[in-house]
Amino acid sequence: MAPNYTVLDGPVGTELLRRGIPTPLPLWSATAIDEAPDVLAEIHRDYALAGATVHSTNTFRTSPWALRAVGREADAPRLTRDAVRIARSAVPSTHRVAGCLAPLEDCYSPGLSPAASIARPALGEAADLLAAAGVDLILCETFPHPGEALLALDAAAATGLPVWVSLTPGPSGDLLDDATILRVGMRAMNAGADAVLVNCGRPDRIATAIAALAKEGVPTGGYGNVGEPDPVQGWRSEGESAPDPYADAVLGWVRSGASIVGGCCGTTPAHIARINQRLRGSLAP
Repeated sequence: MAPNYTVLDGPVGTELLRRGIPTPLPLWSATAIDEAPDVLAEIHRDYALAGATVHSTNTFRTSPWALRAVGREADAPRLTRDAVRIARSAVPSTHRVAGCLAPLEDCYSPGLSPAASIARPALGEAADLLAAAGVDLILCETFPHPGEALLALDAAAATGLPVWVSLTPGPSGDLLDDATILRVGMRAMNAGADAVLVNCGRPDRIATAIAALAKEGVPTGGYGNVGEPDPVQGWRSEGESAPDPYADAVLGWVRSGASIVGGCCGTTPAHIARINQRLRGSLAP
C-alpha cells in the first residue's frame, strides 16, 4: 500500500491509567502535567517509536473554561504551555504537534454544549493559548455537537494554523448519524478545515462515517476505541485489547478513503505500531 497516509498517536488518558497514573475528574488527564510529567513524556515518546508522526497535546482539559470550574483559570496558560512543551520535547523535531481543542463540556453529552454566544469566546481563548504555545496544527476533537464543532473550527482557524475537526458518534454510535457527520463535514471544509475526522467510537461505527466522507472527496480519517464505555472515565479497557483486530479495522478505513488514522480510548502504543506495520505492508494480508 502506498504511504499516502498519516499515523496519529493514541490516547493519553487511558494510557496514563494503564501505567498506574490516576486521572481524577474533573480535570482527568490534565493532572499528569504537574504530577507525572515524566510518564506523560514517556507516553508521547512511545507513540513516536510506534510510528506516529502527529502527536496530540494533553490539553483536553486545560482550557480556561475547564479550569474555571475548579478555580484554576489562571493556570490555563501555564498548563497549556507545559503540555505542548512535554509533547514537543519527547518526539522527533520532524514530527508535528497537534494542539487538542476539546468540547467545553462533556464530549458524550451534546445537550450540555453552551449557547454560541458563550461558546465562541471560550473556544477562542483555548485556541489562542494553543497557538501561543507553539503547536503545528489544532485538532478540534471529540465533538458531539455540530454547532460547537463549527465554532471550534472558526476559533482555531482564526489563529492561522491548519485545523482538523473530529466528530464523535459516541460510545453507542447514536450521537451523530452518518448523514449529520457528512453535512457537518462539508460545512467544515467550506469553512476552512484541512481534514474532517471521526473519533471516540467503535471501529465499525467509524468505518461507515469515514466512507461517507471519503465518497464526497473530504480529506478524512479516524481513531477509534477498544474496550467498553465507562460512566466515570469515559472508556475503559480491561487489559490490552488485541492490536490485530483494531489494525484490521483501520486498514479497512484506509481502503475506503481514510488518509489520517490513529487510536483513541483504550488503544496503546502497541496498537499504533501494528497499524503502522500493516500500512507499511509488512503484515498486509
